Amino acid sequence: MNETPEDAPEVVLLYSNDIHSRLEQAAKMASYIADTRRMHGNDRVLAIDIGDHMDRMRLETEGSDGQVNIDLLNEAGYEAVTLGNNEGLTFTLEQLERAYNEQAKFVALCANMRRTESGTRPEWLLPSSIIRKGGIRIGLIGVTAAFSDFYTLLGWDVTDPLEAVQAQVSRLRNRVDVLVVMSHLGLTLDRRMAQEVSGIDLILGGHTHHLLEQPELIGTTRVCAAGKFGEYIGRIEIRLDAVTAKPAYKAACVPVAAYEEQPEASEIIEGYKKTAAQRLARVVTKLEAPLSARSDRESPLCNLLAAGLRRWTGAEIGIVNAGQLLGGLAAGDVTEGEIHSLCPSPINPCSMRLSGQAILQALEQSLLDEYIDKPIRGFGFRGSVLGTLAVDGMSIHWNSDRPALNKIVSLSVNNEPFDINRVYTVGTIDMFTFGVGYETIKSGAEIRYFLPEFIRNVLAEELRNRSALIDCRRSRWISE
Repeated sequence: MNETPEDAPEVVLLYSNDIHSRLEQAAKMASYIADTRRMHGNDRVLAIDIGDHMDRMRLETEGSDGQVNIDLLNEAGYEAVTLGNNEGLTFTLEQLERAYNEQAKFVALCANMRRTESGTRPEWLLPSSIIRKGGIRIGLIGVTAAFSDFYTLLGWDVTDPLEAVQAQVSRLRNRVDVLVVMSHLGLTLDRRMAQEVSGIDLILGGHTHHLLEQPELIGTTRVCAAGKFGEYIGRIEIRLDAVTAKPAYKAACVPVAAYEEQPEASEIIEGYKKTAAQRLARVVTKLEAPLSARSDRESPLCNLLAAGLRRWTGAEIGIVNAGQLLGGLAAGDVTEGEIHSLCPSPINPCSMRLSGQAILQALEQSLLDEYIDKPIRGFGFRGSVLGTLAVDGMSIHWNSDRPALNKIVSLSVNNEPFDINRVYTVGTIDMFTFGVGYETIKSGAEIRYFLPEFIRNVLAEELRNRSALIDCRRSRWISE
């Protein structure tokens, strides 16, 4: 049934979250947004994004420093975005400057990020904005998850998001008809925000990939979210009550699978596919022999990555899950694109001090199928299963016939007997510090993150190291 002028909304607010460079889905969203504008008019449609539109797993995003995402947002007519951790933590300030200051036709919002050096936001980043649509003044506030340990290394000061929201609500509430928080914080904090910060009409959420097909009403605040990977686009119809003139809301999540990709968006994707392939065709090294990678057992390429993490961080031991590598390398030229395709996760190296007991427990777990085949989602991981542990600086003798969690017969570290009561320095990956996969590794102390490098940068460095290429074929796990 077609809407009559009397029941048509004053504003249709469309939002996306956590697309993670599913570019074809973004192109389908562009078609839906264009259809909505044709039906209601540009002045009554507002399109915004809640963060993690970019994901460097995607070739076009990696090869363009996120410019493909910016161009798709521009083409679809988005008017505001907030930064997710995939934008803020995986791109340098210079890359963000080019994307949001030089190329974006929309406003970028984040109230809880400032540059450490100046104590101010860059000119392209605002805490909030007011956009008028259909005669309604809509206030937008952006906030992102406060991964302070990581942001500090990139020169950002990220403050408490709820305090930042409260400050912006106090400033904007009396100046707008509708107040919206664009929250890349996750559902738990969204609910807490709705409970603790009064005056918010809509919280549009992301980060934890939650899908709320019907909004949660907490007090007078509606908490909304549209899932992940561009499977849905959020739609909120805003109408003014005929008697009170106060806004009323009708919210839904619309699946976009049936929509055709907008032709202009498809052309953008295709163009960046070609330019990204050219950019990432640079040869990093040439291998004389292939390097295999296995998630279920020891393999040379995974050993090479573990050795690289140990060297990069200056640690005694290197540890990484084999599932980080999605394939091996053939003999011959190795390009940046090949390294990216087999190690796409935006995961950073880190070092820590870890007890022998925690190390032994993780090593024992890594011999069990329930860990090797464990599916992992999120936390920067772009593989499918956890995989066993690849190590360097260690020699491990084990017996498959022994009971679970008691299969290791003996250990040594750099030719010295392993001491379960000693604390070792370990070079590993940031994912483990979140308690993901091999949980005991989270217990490490004096954690130091290495940014902006990703583990694929570590791998590229090792691939140029002739002695490392020889040593990675040496067995660390010896079956008895």
